[in-house]
Amino acid sequence: MRNYNIEKIRHSLSHLVAMVVLKKIPKTILAIGPTIENGFYYDFDLPKSASISEKDFPKLEKEIKKIIKQNLKFQKIELTKVEALKKIKGPYKKELIAEHGTAGQKLSFYESGDFLDLCAGPHVVSTKEINPEAFKLTKVAGAYWRGDEKNKMLTRIYGVAFANKKELDEYLKMIEEAEKRDHRKLGKELNLFVFSDVVGKGLPLLTDKGATIKRELENFIVEEEIKRGYRHVSTPDLAKIDLYKKSGHYPYYKDSMYSPIKIEDEEFMLRPMACPHHFELYLSQPRSYRELPMRIAELAKLYRYEKSGELSGLIRLRGFCLADAHIICADEKQTMSEVSGALDLIDYASQIFGLKPGQDYWYRLSLGDRKNSKKYFKDDKAWDTAEKNLRTVLQKRKDKFVETEDEAAFYGPKIDVQMRNVNGKEDTAFTVQYDFVMPKRFKLNYIDQKGKEKEAIVVHRSSIGAIERVMAFLIEYYAGAFPLWLSPVQVKIISVGSAHQKFCEELSQKFKAENIRVETDLVNETVGNKIRKASAEKVPYMLVIGDREINSDKLAVRVRGQDKLLEIDSQKFINQLNKLIQQKSLEL
Repeated sequence: MRNYNIEKIRHSLSHLVAMVVLKKIPKTILAIGPTIENGFYYDFDLPKSASISEKDFPKLEKEIKKIIKQNLKFQKIELTKVEALKKIKGPYKKELIAEHGTAGQKLSFYESGDFLDLCAGPHVVSTKEINPEAFKLTKVAGAYWRGDEKNKMLTRIYGVAFANKKELDEYLKMIEEAEKRDHRKLGKELNLFVFSDVVGKGLPLLTDKGATIKRELENFIVEEEIKRGYRHVSTPDLAKIDLYKKSGHYPYYKDSMYSPIKIEDEEFMLRPMACPHHFELYLSQPRSYRELPMRIAELAKLYRYEKSGELSGLIRLRGFCLADAHIICADEKQTMSEVSGALDLIDYASQIFGLKPGQDYWYRLSLGDRKNSKKYFKDDKAWDTAEKNLRTVLQKRKDKFVETEDEAAFYGPKIDVQMRNVNGKEDTAFTVQYDFVMPKRFKLNYIDQKGKEKEAIVVHRSSIGAIERVMAFLIEYYAGAFPLWLSPVQVKIISVGSAHQKFCEELSQKFKAENIRVETDLVNETVGNKIRKASAEKVPYMLVIGDREINSDKLAVRVRGQDKLLEIDSQKFINQLNKLIQQKSLEL
């Protein structure tokens, strides 16, 4: 339940930040300052000669605490649109005022001393309600006005606030731990992926190690889906614009699609989704009820235009690979069974990763808004039936779920599998969608038992979602210490000296012959340095090879996270590793 008192405190602190920034840099132009989860921010258009960095935070916080001690009042006043435009300075506030209602309509402002700001509120009555030891300014970032990269880049100051110092300290400690696990930080430290301004924002370059993780995830899900009756296909990364007009995606997704590419008087588009391609495959020949349900799956490369301010490491990209599938069903009963089967697969994959339902991921039933015909296909009866069916599936499975309005796809409701990254932001990881629109648009029909043509129903689902996004979640979840089957390097062989290098290379070949990923460290450094490097790389197993190991049948194995050395025969060790890899064990 929302705590409106802490909301008032956070909202009021955003105004205090604006007040002290104006005092420090008088020619600053104000934009907006809303509350967010755990805190607030304020956007500023600073003069060209001025700047604010996190080094300024102690002084700004000191000034804010002085204002808090003054017991400053927050007073709500109302002005007409005409009065407001005369009184308020700056293009950003004037733009917001101009958008609100008629000339005589009253707009809400809050006044604190000589500071007046356009604001809907709510605010504290006075600053005595704010605990001066329970807030902190956290970071400075760039932010485009209204999130549009065509607009000017503003300076955004973030802060957090709580009811007391204990809650603040607990939150800061959690953030400190989250920063250690941040996949962007670990991705760089473990040499998994990079971004290049020359290649473009939101387009990751995976190193050989990052690509190994991606390949293991892809192999895992393809093999599992084939076992469960999915037909894995391969379709093009682009198509004629006519395909997306036929599907109806073009008007709904136009803003998130890349501009058409003209080729010989025809327009093509990089695909933002694979479903129209799969429907054309289905239509390539007449279909019988005996073929249904037909589960068409693909590791589909997709491209979506995301604003640069919304891009975030591997979590939100402009080009990504989706573990996608479209299930063509004969009737409601079959559809509900396939939805449950898709959720079974998601649960299985999550279990393999070590994720716990209700704790690490949870279900959200995403519903449509019947009144919003611009965003959603207009068919109230179909919406009611589809939402009821998905709700029934979740209830029969006894899965805990929340319901959220206005989060459906334009063609039907969906069950989203939600996860929260280490920074506290919630994202959709996997999804199962009910579709009653595409069968009509594409005439996805089949011949029933009586020889009559009937319209099918479609289930869209992503088993482990975008591969890059699940990589980001898993990097953070494991803090970079991957289970053996996912580890880019599974064994590190370390030579004590030059006399031991040949044996290390021979041993390495023995592991490679068994498809175990191995690296050798034969450089002329101390063993201690080599062990520290391998530990920093979070390699599951280290083998230090010296005279004793060469003259023995046993290997001395350092297991990640364990102090005691494991002494074991080399072939037995290889057999043990193969068993753990095959089982996709979370234990070493």
